[in-house]
Order: sequence, then structure tokens, then C-alpha cells
Amino acid sequence: MSVELADIERAVVEHQPFCWLPEEAVSELVRTIEVSYTQADEQVLAYGDPISHLYFMRSGEVEVSRRNGQLFNRLSEGYVFGQMGLFMQGKARFSVRTTTDCLFYLIPTPIFIEFCDRYERFGDFFEANESSVLEQATQVSSDDMTTVPVTEILSTEPLVVSPEMNIADCAAQMTEHSVSAALVQAEQGTSRDLLGLITDSDLRERVIAQRLSFDTQVQHVMTADIEAMDEHAYVHEVMLTMLRNNMHHVPIMDDEQVLGLVSLADVVSHESQNSLLLVRSILTCESVDTLAELAEQLPAVYTRLVNEHATSHMIGSAMSVIGASFMQQLAKLAEQQLGPAPVPYCLIALGSLARDEQLLVTDQDNALILSDSYDEQQHGAYFKAFSDVVCDGLDRCGYPYCDGEIMASNPKWRLTLSQWKLQFSDWIDNPEPQALLNASIFFDLIAVHGASAWVTELQKFIAAKAKGSRPFLSSLARNALKRTAPLGFFKGFVLEESGKQRPSINIKRRGTAPLTDIVRVHALATGSISQNSFERLEDISKTTLLPEGKFEELTNALELLYSIRARQQMLCLKEGEELNNQVDPEALNVTERRAMKEAFSLITQAQRFLKFRYTVSG
Repeated sequence: MSVELADIERAVVEHQPFCWLPEEAVSELVRTIEVSYTQADEQVLAYGDPISHLYFMRSGEVEVSRRNGQLFNRLSEGYVFGQMGLFMQGKARFSVRTTTDCLFYLIPTPIFIEFCDRYERFGDFFEANESSVLEQATQVSSDDMTTVPVTEILSTEPLVVSPEMNIADCAAQMTEHSVSAALVQAEQGTSRDLLGLITDSDLRERVIAQRLSFDTQVQHVMTADIEAMDEHAYVHEVMLTMLRNNMHHVPIMDDEQVLGLVSLADVVSHESQNSLLLVRSILTCESVDTLAELAEQLPAVYTRLVNEHATSHMIGSAMSVIGASFMQQLAKLAEQQLGPAPVPYCLIALGSLARDEQLLVTDQDNALILSDSYDEQQHGAYFKAFSDVVCDGLDRCGYPYCDGEIMASNPKWRLTLSQWKLQFSDWIDNPEPQALLNASIFFDLIAVHGASAWVTELQKFIAAKAKGSRPFLSSLARNALKRTAPLGFFKGFVLEESGKQRPSINIKRRGTAPLTDIVRVHALATGSISQNSFERLEDISKTTLLPEGKFEELTNALELLYSIRARQQMLCLKEGEELNNQVDPEALNVTERRAMKEAFSLITQAQRFLKFRYTVSG
């Protein structure tokens, strides 16, 4: 065999489905291959063109588009295309255009069809329905509540009453409709504002037990400031919200339209006991010692989530709610120990926990928002002691102290609401390196305990100010370009030494983190107040900021990289190793390696778009 043929053979047998062929078949195939070179930005195939070869990509990158011009896939080294056209009257079913210089190996139709017939596994590979590699790699089972949309357990229209209705009429309507709760809404123009919820227990505890007149208006006894969830939420997320907030009912919204009201009974009837009931145990603990004991269950909970094929979004949400529950209960224990707080406050979580993207390898990031009536001389000692109880307790529960001291125990991060607004304004108006570092942490924030309305106010304040600051967005975008995807010039993985481990890739530092940074910039630019990266992408997709098809691509890339990271940490647990984010590509299967390479390529493209969109220089 000539040197050239030997090189072709080595190239094709590294990839599916050619690696499944017997040696003699590979040799037969290689002798029929033609080599073709195409420069960047040239049309390889147009929809409907005659096609007489299967294309194997030796190097380069192409974009595959549907007949309407919508991007379908991006392919690089090791991929094949053209099979659908060969199966269907020899007419191309997709358009293909090069994005870089490409080297193709062309396999003639006769031997391709013959091999599909002769070798079952080879044929099955091509005859399966086509989907993008990222879509294939991120498909999960849907046999539990982690992947069941909450809309699937909505059965009847919710009962809605006005705030002025008297409680006697309200109770009569609840009886007539056989429901245990009613939503309270006020008419305002063309929209309806959700004001609260009234339940059987409200009527029992706030009306009958207090001997109130039955003419009392609903608005005086309802539960206000209830937490609603949107129609995209999963049953899993709704249950976590109920457990965290000790709620029995959660409204489901589509923008301002109420779709339904989910009760705890609905969730329980849908799903029997599961490991995330750990949250309920946390919220009933009466000592830090007991909390620390419960924290020992975290690895088992995490492993079960991964093994049950929960999506990375659900794993991150579950672990974040558990982490927030530890914080919340520690705050309550601090109040029991120190007495009621002298002024209102809100304990907030930052970073990955706030984004619902926390896994096992994490430290604590938290802070305090204090009432504007706070006085350091009068109240400082209380909140110092309070913060120490919370942060020391988190450390005991497996959430180590933050190396950068981004914790409420650091007086720098105990500020009044007005001071926080000034601090965020300063970071946005003066985007120095430290300000940008702080933005990557503090701009992801949620309320854990206390005056939660302040956090919503801050989120809206940040979104409005950041959206209107081009210099800040430009600086934040520039900062997001510093962590690059680990791909070399020829799209091979760039590995790094990691202590005693084999050369590997830090999937957080080179994958999920840069992608999260990219999404944060776009979210702030569009005024989104969502904190989770997947939800931010949904908000961004409703604007014209991203090119068509990018929402799905970036969502799949984020899901894949977080899933690989989650499995890596689970493997560390299983093998008794120190938890880490170092992934050896050779430990993944061929499809996962291809998908990970595609995800990294998408990060590079997204960073180029970021640079273009926000006119970042240097």
C-alpha cells in the first residue's frame, strides 16, 4: 500500500462507522477514495444538486443548512455528509458550505451502498435519522420528574378571585369548584396583576381562628408575594420551590397569563419519594451539628441525580436549592441564637448557586443586604455574629470558605440596599479589572432568607443600568474572551498537565465558565433579570440579538459541557479521588468526543461574535 493510501486508511479508521469495518473492507474502501480540496467560503453542495459521493471530512469545517437556509449543523474533522442524498435519488438534501479550507475524502456511491448492505452496523449508522451531534449527545431519558414539564400535571383552570371579594363568597366559590386554593388578581388595563393566593389554611387560621367578619375582603387575609413559575418549569423545579419556601401551591404563568395552579398533592401524586426530600430534612434541623450530618448525604444525592439521567440543568438546580437550604436554615439558627435581627436584612447567594448551576466542587459565595436604617455602631456587632454563624456553618457542611473572602463574614460585603446600588453603579461606570471580576460573581444573585423583594429590586436595577452602558458591556465582553476553548489550529484538543493525572481538560475553566460568561454579557445587554444560564438564553432568544439557530446550539453546548462536568465529579466520588473538573477526552466515547469538540468550537464562534457585537478591541 502506498504512503498516501496508508495515511488515508489511518485517518478514516479513527472515526465511526469506519472503525467498525473489518481490516480488509477498509483496504477495499480506501482504494476507491478520491481526494478533494475546497477553499473557505465556497459552496460544496446546494439543495437538489446531483451527488455521487459520500463526503468524509479530513480537515476543516463546513456548515450544513436546510433548504430554507436555516443552519442545521456544523461539521469538522471525522464527520461525514451526503448520505441522505445518496439514499434519495442522488439529490443533495442539504446545502453545504465551507467555513475554512477543507480536505475531503470522497467515497463513490456504489461502494457506499454496497457496504451499507454488507455490514449491518455500518449501514445502521447512516440509516438512522439525522440530527446534530450536540443534539444526539444531550438527549436524555424522560422517565422521571426531572424532565417532565409542569404543564403535564396541570388539569383544571385555576379559580381566580378579586382582592375586593369578601371571604364568604370566596369560600363558596372554592367549595363550588372543589379546590383548596384560589388566586387573587387585580384588573389593570389589558393585563392582570397576580397579588396573592388564598387557601383553606388561610381561611382556617386567619379568619375562623381570629373570628374575623365574613365580610372581610380577601386581600386582607390572602398570602401575598407568592412565588410563581413559568410554563417551562419542570415538575422537579416546582417541587424544589415548594420545599424551599414551605409552600403547598405554586402558580404557573405564561408571561402575565396564569395557566394553572399546582398543588403539593399534584406533585406527590405524580412522583413518589425521591432523594431531594433532603431539603425538607435540612429545613427542620435544630442545630449546626445535625446540618453537618445531613450534609454527608450530598454525594449520594448527587450520584443518584447523575445516574438517573437528570439533565445538567436539573442537577444544578437541585444542588443549588440544597445549598440555599443549608444557608437558609443556618440563618434561622443564627436568629434563634442571637435573637431577632435589629433591622430588616436579606441573606443573598452569589455565583453558581444563584444561577442554579452548582455541582459538588464549590465554595461559598454570599453577602448581606441591610436596611437603609442600618447603623454600624448600633447594629454592626449583631450582623457580624450572624454572618459568622452562617459562614462557619456552611464550612462545616462542606461548603468551604471562599478564598477571595466573598462572604457575609467580610464586612466589605455587608451593605445597605442603597450602598449596594452605589456599588453596582460604580462597577458598571468604572469597569476596571477588579470590578469586572466582581461583576462575574455579584451580578448573579438570589435571595436566600429575609427581605427577598430587595433582590428583585437590585436585579432590575443592575439590568437597566448595565443594558444602557455600552462601555461596561464592551469591557465585560473583553473579559469574557480571556478564557478560550481548548482547541488547536487543526481542531484537536489542547490538553494540559494536571498534577498526577494524565493530560486533560479543565471542563469548567475552558468550557462551562467561558460559555456562562458569554451568556451573561448577552443577558445584561438585553435587560434580562434571569439568573440561570439556560433561562438567560431563553430570554435572549426572544430578541434579535443572536443569529438564527444559535439559541439551540448554545443551549445544547451548555447542557453537554455541564453534563460531562457532572459525570466527571461523580466518577471522582466513585473512585475515591479528590473532586475535580479535569476531563480526559480519551475516557469519553466517540460521539461525546465529537460533541465536546463541537461545543468548544461553538464557544470560539460565540466569542468571535461577542467581539464583533460589542466592538471589543485589543
